[in-house]
Amino acid sequence: MQTRALAGLTVSAQGLGCMGMSEFYGTGDEAEAVRTVQRALDLGVTFLDTADMYGPFTNERLLGRAIAGRRDEVVLATKFGNERTPDGGMVGVNGRPDYVRRACDASLQRLGVDVIDLYYQHRVDTSVPVEDTWGAIRELVEAGKVRHAGISEAAPATIRRAHAVQPVTALQTEYSLWTRDPEDDGTLATCAELGIGFVAYSPIGRGFLSGRIRSVDDLAPDDFRRRNPRFQGEAFRQNLELVDRVRRIADEKGVTATQLALAWVMAQSGRAGGPTVVPIPGTKRVRYLEENVGAADVRLSEEDLRRLDEAAPAGATAGDRYPDMSTVHR
Repeated sequence: MQTRALAGLTVSAQGLGCMGMSEFYGTGDEAEAVRTVQRALDLGVTFLDTADMYGPFTNERLLGRAIAGRRDEVVLATKFGNERTPDGGMVGVNGRPDYVRRACDASLQRLGVDVIDLYYQHRVDTSVPVEDTWGAIRELVEAGKVRHAGISEAAPATIRRAHAVQPVTALQTEYSLWTRDPEDDGTLATCAELGIGFVAYSPIGRGFLSGRIRSVDDLAPDDFRRRNPRFQGEAFRQNLELVDRVRRIADEKGVTATQLALAWVMAQSGRAGGPTVVPIPGTKRVRYLEENVGAADVRLSEEDLRRLDEAAPAGATAGDRYPDMSTVHR
């Protein structure tokens, strides 16, 4: 696995999203999750992404156990800002400085490490000036608890304000063949201008672009995608057409639809003067991890990219990204 630089932080060119190992995508298997993390490290996928809210709190502990004895191999990213109770209840978005400090200390303890490589503000708290939140992050960097700072699902103006207080190393936002908003909403351009890296989460469209999900019945009863507008009714049927167009191109190239979707995101890195882009596909199984890693070997020509742009143009996906879009792009 090659590496890429996110504003001075060197990471593997493809990362691993760990959220689904603990919550949201049906029942987890901790032993298989640990094997998946360790196999990722063996394959050079060393950029690992978690958050305190996943589980809640259990995903950080799982990841801490998985990397025990291999900490020096890992670029560890976690997040604060989506405050939850131990029983799973959602308190809300919290960007208060005192909470930032407490959340960081708690994450360090759960992960079993003394420093976080990349600490993201998971969502923007509009009731707190972003300068106050980022002042607390700057203090964490100065204290040696955090090496680099990032922000997730933030609008360009917010990114600029945060960057003026403490350099933003990475913006993490959803980006894939079925979520091309960053191309038009100014976030990619802002990252390029400021030298900020772009970390693409859900680069396989929450698994939809794999082509394996043909019906909502393919999802576990407790899978959060059942509540996602893109997985419901007419939107689901319309989005299947997009997936099938992508899959036909994948078949022609002799790769899986998953690999093609990931290769497309990886190919956006530095394209047309854009920022460095690193996808962090999530999985909780070794076999899917290995499929994802295979995308790094897929080479896309300009003709391939043109055809994919036609198959999945910006705005072609039906439905919002979340049931409630009020906390994203703020």
